[in-house]
Amino acid sequence: MAQPVMSPPAPAVLPAVLLPAAADGVEMVAKFFRALGDGTRLRLLEFLLHSEHTVTECVEHVGLSQGRVSSHLACLADCGYVQARRQGRRAFYQLSDPRVAQLVLLAHALAADNARALVSCMRIDGTCAAEEAAS
Repeated sequence: MAQPVMSPPAPAVLPAVLLPAAADGVEMVAKFFRALGDGTRLRLLEFLLHSEHTVTECVEHVGLSQGRVSSHLACLADCGYVQARRQGRRAFYQLSDPRVAQLVLLAHALAADNARALVSCMRIDGTCAAEEAAS
């Protein structure tokens, strides 16, 4: 007997306007994404997806100096992506919100689905930055 064809789930109903109306609200959302625009910070978030880690473990994972890793972790903490738990002299970092993990996983899926376009995109690394500086 043939299996019935399952239709895909209905997309979630989205509000007509997602971004805040005020310019500073849009800039805040852009800043939210700029914090994710660094490969080291993304690698750190991926490392923290399943469990907390010390700064030393993060340093070993990304292969950068302790100072640079601490700076990236501080940026992620300042932006609300991670939080630190102190135990004596050691700091343990973990994701601050389970939605951060969902966001990282969704970004990976979208990047994989759009890999060809992303590889050929020249505007992000060069032209767009120059256009932003001119405006």
